[in-house]
Amino acid sequence: AVTVTVQTGPLYRLGRITIDGAVPPDAAARLGLAKGQPAVASDVLAAGARLLTALREDGYALATVDPPDATQDPQHHTIDVTFNAAAGRRATIGPIDLAGLSAVNEDFVRRRLLVRSGQLYQPSKIDAARQDLAAIGVFSSVTASAGTGIAPDGGIPITYSFQERPAHAVGLTGAYSTDLGGSLTATWSDRNLFGNAEQLNLSAAGTGVGGSDVKGLGYGVNAQFLKPDFLRRDQTLEFDAAALKQDLEAYDQQAVSVGASLRRKLSPRWTVSVGLSAEQATITQEGVTRDYTLLAVPVTAKYDSTGLANPLTDPTHGSRVSFTVTPTQSLGRKSSTFAILQATGSTYLDLGHYWFGTEGRSVLALRGLVGSVAGAGQFELPPDQRFYGGGSATVRGFKYQSIGPLFPDNNPVGGTAIDAGTVEFRQRLFGDFGVATFADAGQVSADNAPFSGTLRVAAGVGLRYYTPIGPVRLDVAVPLNRPPGGDRFEAYLGLGQAF
Repeated sequence: AVTVTVQTGPLYRLGRITIDGAVPPDAAARLGLAKGQPAVASDVLAAGARLLTALREDGYALATVDPPDATQDPQHHTIDVTFNAAAGRRATIGPIDLAGLSAVNEDFVRRRLLVRSGQLYQPSKIDAARQDLAAIGVFSSVTASAGTGIAPDGGIPITYSFQERPAHAVGLTGAYSTDLGGSLTATWSDRNLFGNAEQLNLSAAGTGVGGSDVKGLGYGVNAQFLKPDFLRRDQTLEFDAAALKQDLEAYDQQAVSVGASLRRKLSPRWTVSVGLSAEQATITQEGVTRDYTLLAVPVTAKYDSTGLANPLTDPTHGSRVSFTVTPTQSLGRKSSTFAILQATGSTYLDLGHYWFGTEGRSVLALRGLVGSVAGAGQFELPPDQRFYGGGSATVRGFKYQSIGPLFPDNNPVGGTAIDAGTVEFRQRLFGDFGVATFADAGQVSADNAPFSGTLRVAAGVGLRYYTPIGPVRLDVAVPLNRPPGGDRFEAYLGLGQAF
């Protein structure tokens, strides 16, 4: 038998808190300690680290703070603490050297730098500049190192060292769902086309292999060019060109499109864009074939507080919201002017962090979508501009485009308003495996007003296998009130979460 007896003794509190050495007058306030608080060793050690960080952020680049000296006063049950610190000389950023650049132009990197020679030396800003350069997409690593001494002019030299990524990348991706069938996409990218981090992305996809909602094979060919820092920092010019063919239950379509947009990052969370696009399409619906020429001016505002640069990375906290207004002019035998308004959002709650102390393992994910058309009725819109519900992006368990008004033969008509929502719980299990349970609901109507029409609801479960590039997702969903001709269930296999 083992008996453990604990005698805590008296509680000791902090007595005198002293800083010895040449430091700024406000240094004591940077410690974050107060006389009379419990003398917890970890709090005292953390205070020394806070003081050192604060001194260096104030430009005292070579400041030192020694481990604290503690003196016990048994009579009063106090601990007196002394920090020996030396601020030294205040410094600025001296010459900035860029090492390791080869294919990337040095002028582009220098324009991109968030720090300049002559600024106050602050480690946080030097590292923020490093992270910003690493996020451009052309470097596999970026490191920052400082000189060991202060020059007579008060500057400390900084060196940013780069390792460039391979200029070209080739990718092959596939996905499968029981409604849209299988798809295979090949991509080729040039990450640094002209030496200033310009991107050229080319892709070709084959679609519609074996799906219940497709009547034949389709294809998609896309070209995208991105010019970063166009005219100003954090502003990207984008050109797109695409051709596609798809044979769906709702309609058959062959189309080509071109577009240009200007995207500006207003803050780490807010991004806005405005564009101009043109589309020429031939669409057959219910045996009637029409040609459409569309000119559109999409305007978008996006908010993202998840802190994730890679869309395949599994989000565990924060929110994503997007607002889009697309004024459109349809030219042809029946010209019309209309605007498509759409808002989407998702939010992620890390339940494991709040309840179980397991960061990122138990996540509640919520998704919502609301859209409406202004200025045109149901049949004044080209079929590909109408709203359709069903599928992985709206309501899983229902065939792609199957929710909403139907023709007498039960083929989708498309509507002028949509709303949809999802509640999904994601749980990490052993190793790299996880599971998910979810419920989706949505409706599409022809009266231009969301939250009207027949509400369709589905429920499902999913399996996740987490990889370094994102989770492999398998979802199976069952409709709880399926429409005429609907499938009994749908399955979805792909890379990345549904949202």
